[in-house]
Amino acid sequence: MYDVIIIGAGPAGISASLYAVRANKSVLVLYHGESQLEKAHMIDNYYGFVGGITGGDLYNDGIAQAKKLGAEVKNEEVLHISMNADMNYDVVSSEAKYEGKALILSTGNKKIKPNIKGIEEFDGKGISYCAICDGFFYRKKDVAVIGNGDYALSEAGDLENIVNKLTVLTDGLPAPETDKYEVITKKIKEIKGEGRVKSVEFEDGSELEVKGIFVAQGVAGGADFAKKLGVALSGDSIKVNPDMSTNVPGVFSCGNINGGLLQVCKAVYEGAEAGLSAVKYLKEKEK
Repeated sequence: MYDVIIIGAGPAGISASLYAVRANKSVLVLYHGESQLEKAHMIDNYYGFVGGITGGDLYNDGIAQAKKLGAEVKNEEVLHISMNADMNYDVVSSEAKYEGKALILSTGNKKIKPNIKGIEEFDGKGISYCAICDGFFYRKKDVAVIGNGDYALSEAGDLENIVNKLTVLTDGLPAPETDKYEVITKKIKEIKGEGRVKSVEFEDGSELEVKGIFVAQGVAGGADFAKKLGVALSGDSIKVNPDMSTNVPGVFSCGNINGGLLQVCKAVYEGAEAGLSAVKYLKEKEK
C-alpha cells in the first residue's frame, strides 16, 4: 500500500513526488514510453540554467532526484486504474498490481487518433476511446479494438464478456501475443457507415462488419484513465480545481493533461500543488 501513486514521470509527476516524499509519504511513480520533454533538443527559458539544458537531461535528472529522496520510480505500462471498496485506488501495470490511497495523473495528453478515414466522422457514433465507459452500449454486438499492444488487450478484456464478437485490428502493425481474440493485421483503409459505424474496409478491399470500434493504440494517457474513473473532462483535458483536485475524491491531476500553457514551469508548479494537495487529502482521510 502506497500513500500516493503518480502516473507519469515528467516535470509535473516528479515535482508532485518530491513534495509528497518530503511530507514523509510513501510514493510510487509509474511511467512508460518516451516523454515529450525528452524530445526537446535544448531548453533555455527555464529558471536557473544559464547555458540551457537538454530535455533529456532535465527529464533524467528529475527522476534521479525523486529516487534519491525516496520515491519508488518504475518503468511499467499502466493498463487499468479503478477505485476499490476502501476508497483507495488499484493500479494494474504490465508487471504488477498496486494500491494507493491517493492518485495523481500526470501522463501528459497521449490520446492517439489513428489517421484513418472516418475516425473523426464517427467519433461518438460508434467510435469510442473507453471500453469501461461505453462497452455497455454494445451488448451482444460485434465490435473491434484498434491497437496491437498491452493496452489494446486490456480494453479487449473489458469488452469480452459484454459483446458478441470481438476482433482486434492492428492496422498493419504486428499482431499482439494473444490466442483469446481474432486478430486482423491488414491495413485499414476506411471506417464506413451511415450516421453510425457499420463496417471497416481494409486496403485489400475486404470488409469487417461491426457496430462499434474502440481505439486503443499505443499506451493509455491521462484522459483515458480519467474517463474510467469518472473524472470530469473538458475536451481531452482534465478539469481541476485551483489545488489540482478533480471531482473524484483522492484523484489529482497536473501538467499538460490539464491543458493551458504547455511549458515546464507550469508543469512543475502544478506538480507541486498536486503533491501538497494529496498530502492534505491524506491527513483529512486519516482523521
